Amino acid sequence: MKTVKQMVACFWALIVVSVAAQTPPSAARPDATPGKGPLHLHPENSRYFTDGAMMPDGSLKAVYLTGSHHWNNLQDSAKLGKTLTEKFDYDGYLGLLARFNHNYIRMWSWEVGENDLYYEPAPWVRTGPGTATDGKPKFDLKQFNPGYFERLRSRVVAAGDRGIYVGVMLFQGWSIYSHGYGNPWPVHPFNEANNINGINGDPDKDGEGKEVHSLQVPAVTRLQEAYIRKVIDTLNDLDNVLYEITNETAIFSKDWQYHIVRYIKEYEAAKPKQHPVGMTAFDSGREGSMAALLSSPADWISPQNDGVSGDYQNDPPAADGRKVILSDTDHLWGVGGDRVWVWKSFTRGHHPIYMDPLHKQDWFAISEAEMEDARKAMGLTRTCAERMNLAAMAPRNELSSTRFCLANPGQEYLVYLPDGGEATVDLTAAAGTFALEWMHPVDGTITPGEVALGGDKRGLKAPFAGDAVLYLRRQP
Repeated sequence: MKTVKQMVACFWALIVVSVAAQTPPSAARPDATPGKGPLHLHPENSRYFTDGAMMPDGSLKAVYLTGSHHWNNLQDSAKLGKTLTEKFDYDGYLGLLARFNHNYIRMWSWEVGENDLYYEPAPWVRTGPGTATDGKPKFDLKQFNPGYFERLRSRVVAAGDRGIYVGVMLFQGWSIYSHGYGNPWPVHPFNEANNINGINGDPDKDGEGKEVHSLQVPAVTRLQEAYIRKVIDTLNDLDNVLYEITNETAIFSKDWQYHIVRYIKEYEAAKPKQHPVGMTAFDSGREGSMAALLSSPADWISPQNDGVSGDYQNDPPAADGRKVILSDTDHLWGVGGDRVWVWKSFTRGHHPIYMDPLHKQDWFAISEAEMEDARKAMGLTRTCAERMNLAAMAPRNELSSTRFCLANPGQEYLVYLPDGGEATVDLTAAAGTFALEWMHPVDGTITPGEVALGGDKRGLKAPFAGDAVLYLRRQP
């Protein structure tokens, strides 16, 4: 989700972002033998992926994904009619993510235009003959642009070198029709005025290209399949890849998106590696949109508030394992979300990811401090995930009076107190004693507490003011 004012977001501000050091947890995380290969669904806990790493007890380690993403992390942009002069500092961006302990990005792809912007490089070359509506040579949709795919691969490789997974976005809903901030269709490569191949992505001539994200024009679908094959051929040997079909195309695209999911899976089935494929929120939050995501052939989804499936902003529904849930502020606020949302999402079995403008703009409802806290909180949730046997844990609202509890009953409990104070944790079915720690949800400071006894409900009070994280681990 994006508005015109965001188009001029200046990346250089990230250079001056102050990243506070995060205090490491007092207890060592469980060691695991290194995994090898792409992510795949964890066979015992399908809220998470695994990379094949083994825990000391012989079980498969669960992989938790979290991190910030930015609109220009693959292509650079400028106003239509203006020369592109400012380029995104991708290395600086990766460095920022690593300092925050993030391990996931959405890599944004734009189908050339968005509102009043254009993006470079494009997947196809502009050879002409003839001039497109933007005054540049027309596209040849039979020829891929080597510069685009070289950049795509190099940026995914660079992220992998820092231990960061990349959700590779394939298509862009904001490039084919107006979302209320301007119509990008006039500069789209599948607009018949802009290509030399006779491709018309607007057969009903309504001035928008919604048909491009449908199955109505077979020639368009074949071109999209060729593009998908090129992307997969470019990235298949890499382990840190996930695929995302499109960003915020409305629900009319459902059947097309299902087709693309299946096409990726079929094409990769004959390749050395297979990668997770995801669908993210539709443009509109209409009733039935979450049902369409949950019943899709995708491995993972990013949810939206559709009025019937729960409040993913304030009280995220507990993940039930039907899909891995990468909950994304982009589809919930646009630019928004804070540390409270991060911890609530984590304790409900989600993977929180953050639409990060990298600096505050005047019109944002969220403050710079709130954005910074969210970035830090994501890194701390990953620290917690690495410490725990996450594969054995599930959201158990009923075990804490706060209702935000991730637990392996009898063994480990992670409880979030959004209002601070005291939480009652139900240890009735647990035996033995539990080591107790309190974590500050932003700076990561650990305060050890007294041991807690199993066999009853225990009231436990945070030793500091404000929201808090409580961790209980059964002692041998």
